[in-house]
Amino acid sequence: MNPADLGLPVDVPSTALFTDHYELTMLQAALRNGTAERRSVFEVFTRRLPEGRRYGVVAGIGRVLDAVENFRFDHAVLDFLRERAVVDMRTLDWLSSYRFGGDIWGYPEGEAYFPGSPILRVEGSFAECVLLETVILSILNHDSAIAAAASRMAAAAGERPLIEMGARRTHELAAVAAARAAYVGGFSSTSCLAAGFRYGIPTVGTSAHAFTLVHDSERDAFVAQVASLGGATTLLVDTYDVAEAVRTAVEVAGTGLGAVRIDSGDLLLVAHRVRQQLDELGATGTRIVVTSDLDEYAIASLAAAPVDAYGVGTQLVTGSGHPTCSMVYKLVARAASADPKAPLLPVAKKSLGGKTSHGGRKWAARRRDDEGIAVAEVIGTGPVPPELAGQQLAVELVKGGEVVAREPLEAARDRHRATRGRLPMSAVQLSRGEAVIPTEYL
Repeated sequence: MNPADLGLPVDVPSTALFTDHYELTMLQAALRNGTAERRSVFEVFTRRLPEGRRYGVVAGIGRVLDAVENFRFDHAVLDFLRERAVVDMRTLDWLSSYRFGGDIWGYPEGEAYFPGSPILRVEGSFAECVLLETVILSILNHDSAIAAAASRMAAAAGERPLIEMGARRTHELAAVAAARAAYVGGFSSTSCLAAGFRYGIPTVGTSAHAFTLVHDSERDAFVAQVASLGGATTLLVDTYDVAEAVRTAVEVAGTGLGAVRIDSGDLLLVAHRVRQQLDELGATGTRIVVTSDLDEYAIASLAAAPVDAYGVGTQLVTGSGHPTCSMVYKLVARAASADPKAPLLPVAKKSLGGKTSHGGRKWAARRRDDEGIAVAEVIGTGPVPPELAGQQLAVELVKGGEVVAREPLEAARDRHRATRGRLPMSAVQLSRGEAVIPTEYL
């Protein structure tokens, strides 16, 4: 069974209040003056990548689909809005039967994005689309930030597996979303059981320092763990003296000991010493797992160390210094009237300070060289050039209010790995730089 196929709510029965107050007051005014039913096009994009990042990673699309499906104003929600006098009775009546009935197109989960990329396009009446702004942005900004950090860490780790261990460093519900996004970005497992249950992500874990400290000796702790979990378990060896712990671990578990974990100290130096000691003791197949406040730079610095896996927590779930992607949700086109046949007119905010946007419903394609490597993100509002027709990025996600593109999480994970491999090699350099490919507007 894949729990992601169960159609479970994101985390609550309704996502309708995952929104800002002014979304509803705009709705009330639009219902009053007749603009609520105007056909509208909203797009999600970011004007720039976080400083120093060379590409972004689209994550959270599956959660967005869940959130749209569960965006319902039930009796409890309507009572809350009525008691607070957030909107008038006419608006409450309209909300009571709210169901998104429009269309959503977007970059598939795991795809890369760049400044200006129309990551998500939401089409329908102004009223039904404007309400989704906050919940869509909260999901995409968070999940894409985590996935981008995960992707950089995965690139630095190479083929060595990464374990997501950040649940205790963030909000309990954000932890589940972060584990999901990390898996899309290249992590192989999580310590979070809720993420395993909700999304089918492999879960791992053995023991913490508390387990060693509760016993009368380190040996007693190792004996208890091996008796319970078997010799293939991972023993934590840095509670007291690392060398003594490694010696004891092999004596207790035998040379078939699965792994040892190092959670403190000079990881580069300690890893080399532990590897040498394990080999001398005959435990040549015992793996070394390192944890302790790792980020992509620390992981890269351990590339030459005899490390077999990394566990990452704080830096991952906080986006490794960039906890949001600065994505926005902007109206880019709207009909001239409420008439369903009225033509769409491009609209755009004019502003100083870099907050300008491009009007019109957009398509996006990625131009590639003869070897299939991306050279530009091409965005336009007119006809798609024939040579780019087969390179368009957006896929249909929701049609007439019905989700049409739900997919297993593994598909997004595989897509990201393939996408990252089709970016220029400089995309995975950890040195600061601009977007690895330029954005061109036609």
